[in-house]
Amino acid sequence: MYDLLIKNVTILNEESQFIGSVCVKAGKINKIFKETVSYEIATQKIIDGKGKHLLPGIIDDQVHFRDPGLTHKADIYTESKAAIAGGITSFMEMPNTVPQATTHKILEEKYKTALKKSLANYSFYIGATNDNIEEIKKTDPKKVCGIKVFMGSSTGNMLVDNEHALSRIFSESPMLIATHCEDEETIKKNTIKYKEKFGEDIPIKYHPLIRNEEACFISSSFAVELAKKYNSRLHILHISTAKELELFDNTTPSKDKKITAEVCVHHLWFSDADYDIYGSKIKWNPAIKSAKDRDALIEGLKNNKIDVIATDHAPHTIEEKSNTYFKAPSGGPLVQHSLVTMLELYHQNKLTLNDIVNKMCHTPADIFQIKNRGYIREGYCADLVLVDLDSAWTVTKNNTLYKCKWSPFENQEFKSKVTHTIVNGNVVYDNGIFNESIKGERLLFER
Repeated sequence: MYDLLIKNVTILNEESQFIGSVCVKAGKINKIFKETVSYEIATQKIIDGKGKHLLPGIIDDQVHFRDPGLTHKADIYTESKAAIAGGITSFMEMPNTVPQATTHKILEEKYKTALKKSLANYSFYIGATNDNIEEIKKTDPKKVCGIKVFMGSSTGNMLVDNEHALSRIFSESPMLIATHCEDEETIKKNTIKYKEKFGEDIPIKYHPLIRNEEACFISSSFAVELAKKYNSRLHILHISTAKELELFDNTTPSKDKKITAEVCVHHLWFSDADYDIYGSKIKWNPAIKSAKDRDALIEGLKNNKIDVIATDHAPHTIEEKSNTYFKAPSGGPLVQHSLVTMLELYHQNKLTLNDIVNKMCHTPADIFQIKNRGYIREGYCADLVLVDLDSAWTVTKNNTLYKCKWSPFENQEFKSKVTHTIVNGNVVYDNGIFNESIKGERLLFER
């Protein structure tokens, strides 16, 4: 007797596409049939996947769920629920909460909260500071996704700018180092320039000129230089420029690289031409840049210079975002709409379905060495998402699940829809209906 059968569905996995069925038992993928099932299989629940596509659950390696301390914007429950509706079954959350997760005592409190509240599987980064190297060295690589280093200041003021501290982090960290790379001095210089011209109310379209290509490249280059010097495992987050792509290798399989790169959904969708339309709703750090940069990032995914697609989901209230340039915080909500946005790029012939599965499912599992997830394989955890590629819908306030209740995609029509999300064998989301009785699990890592 199986717990769940997903039958007669187009399975997307490991560069292949075939019609088959998946049997789930005790939270694991027990059997994969590469055929149409017309006979009876003893099972408690059956999902007929005819006409739909089955993917491994999406793994988002960069989110900000604002819990603890900033829960007026978001919390682990609300944002994991939105993530589940978007097909994300596992997330890795950042340390710039209140208090900042820069000690293991604080970090473990976040895990305790997620155990009670998260509908998706979870891991949390420990944050680096200029003086917490001893705390970093205590990190268990099998239980924590990575070390987060802000090599440029962003929301939360966790800038690590001491070169001796950075050298120690890169040389002594027991695990993957994930970096936010923007050069602080370049940003300060550009800020002064535009402040002299416009005062406090700088038009939002100048954001990519303040946090410009030079700021990104200087900092990313420095991170790569440190990683090569100390043979560190480096993962550079939210690459936003064409120029940065020259820093990365595309001849080595992602799972074997020492230096990898991530791109975020908003940098693949919007361009600087959109600031006049969306204003501060698309103010992120690093900034959304030119259409040329956006097209180069898409090409970087296809030629494997970029390894992962993530969200940098970072909600703020609409009141906070509806402000002048310096007062409007950077970041916005994305987890509910990341997969369908990438599927829209598939419909536009910019990405293939294999590109999406590789960069949102397989490669995050590979480079973070997540145990038994990210693939549709017998014996692996049954984290799965079922999508209908031909079921158009429009984003509205009423169907937006973020606690902040807004989305930069409001009024956008998507051609594809997530119909089911399965986490550890449990159907947590079924066409708008949630089963919240069983929570997600802590991610473990094979390191």
